[in-house]
Amino acid sequence: MTEEEIEKRTLELLAEVCDDEVVYEERDIDLFEAGLLDSMAAIEVLVGIEEAFGVEIAPTEVEREEMNSVNKIIHQIVVRALA
Repeated sequence: MTEEEIEKRTLELLAEVCDDEVVYEERDIDLFEAGLLDSMAAIEVLVGIEEAFGVEIAPTEVEREEMNSVNKIIHQIVVRALA
């Protein structure tokens, strides 16, 4: 899987979980501060990442600040999936 494919699938996942297309445009927005993610939705994102990419990210493994924007989430997946 390429970085572009990871990016595309992650954007689709986040748009679905956040129920907002803004994730395509504002990729550095803090998803929690914007009210697009809460703790339950964040778990849904982690489960979606594992299903889509085979990458497991435990909630205790990363700080919220490391996965609070679209770009940061994509980075975490790329680092693990392409390692």
